[in-house]
Amino acid sequence: MYNRNEIQETNRMIQEDKLDIRTITMGISLYDCADSDLKQVCRKVYDKVTGTARDLVKVGKDIENEYGIPIVNKRISVTPVALIAAGCRTDSYVDIAAALDRAAGEVGVDFLGGFSALVQKGHTDSDRILIRSIPEALASTKIVCSSVNLASTRTGINMDAVREMGQVIKRTAELTADRYGFGCAKLVVFANAPDDNPFMAGAFHGIGEPEAVINVGISGPGVVKRALETARGQDFGTVAETIKRMAFKITRMGQLVARQASARLGVPFGIVDLSLAPTPAVGDSVARILEEMGLEQTGAPGTTAALALLNDAVKKGGAMATSYVGGLSGAFIPVSEDEGMIAAVQAGALTLPKLEAMTSVCSVGLDMIAVPGDTPAATLSAIIADEAAIGVINGKTTAVRIIPAPGKQVGEMVEFGGLLGRCPVMPVSRLDVAPFIERGGRIPAPIHSLRN
Repeated sequence: MYNRNEIQETNRMIQEDKLDIRTITMGISLYDCADSDLKQVCRKVYDKVTGTARDLVKVGKDIENEYGIPIVNKRISVTPVALIAAGCRTDSYVDIAAALDRAAGEVGVDFLGGFSALVQKGHTDSDRILIRSIPEALASTKIVCSSVNLASTRTGINMDAVREMGQVIKRTAELTADRYGFGCAKLVVFANAPDDNPFMAGAFHGIGEPEAVINVGISGPGVVKRALETARGQDFGTVAETIKRMAFKITRMGQLVARQASARLGVPFGIVDLSLAPTPAVGDSVARILEEMGLEQTGAPGTTAALALLNDAVKKGGAMATSYVGGLSGAFIPVSEDEGMIAAVQAGALTLPKLEAMTSVCSVGLDMIAVPGDTPAATLSAIIADEAAIGVINGKTTAVRIIPAPGKQVGEMVEFGGLLGRCPVMPVSRLDVAPFIERGGRIPAPIHSLRN
């Protein structure tokens, strides 16, 4: 039960510090939608999504109104399409993406994830079709998001897929050039992708998940920064304890919403993702938390250490509030979605190499990064390979969501709007890496993967 002081504190955090539930995500299995006829798959997919999620948005709004807790997004994740479409007699899955887009629009969700393939050890024929379909699918839909997992600690890095995804990102940017490559903002390339991630664009309903499930992603960078203001000048042990206590409170709110949504929808509660996900709004920034610890600006020496402390304390505090932790859980550092990160890039304090170092200790990886539109596909692939290596060696999830913005050069701004924000185009190395990427094959798994 919550006492009066806790309720008052929660109300203050919502009103003054931008505390919110970032997403309620319903995972839906599409295994029973498999068929050899493409039109039948599209019909079954549409019917399954609209039938299962018909009340998701209404229930989310009801909970918002009853508890006064903002729920920013209502989302759906589905079984990776490359799995359920494998028996189709077709050479393109764009029609399936269109069916998913129509279904998502019908039920009123903000995003739908799962136009995905899992190729960490190699491609099936269906995986190849899906990956080839990504550029057109993302260019022709509004709500559908795509992801490809091409590496894991147990299998190593599929460098053939790495090479291919650089080309796919480049083509997706070209097909959405009128929107500064916006299609790439709906595409994530993973290492060690989790099966229960509620955050877009990388969400999909994993192969070990139930028929349907409710996962919730929490957020509250502004709340954590406000709490740290009371610990100025104190040692890092005190800083960690302060973050842990606040993460506990935020997570309790997330679990309350998750269990309410689960009960009302008649769908099992899955996990709470203990993440600090920023927005472009002032006062809702992960970068500003790091600066509250004593950095002049994010990107300065010490940034990686500060982020490591933040990420660990969020996990420890949140794990005490719920037994069901999952997804990505930690601190996100998407440049375009964090006003403090944007300011640091514009000031020259934050660079791609520094961001890459930070990804070794945060929740995900290089997220919502804009680079010049003329960046070669091989360079994009090499950035993906570096990020995958960090994930594989450290046994953690890493990802790349990068936008080679057509017609844009270093220093110019790319405007995406909404939660996706705005991003300064960042410089990228111009050294030739094509011979490295063209080798292909698979980088073997590290020795510490042998745990059986």
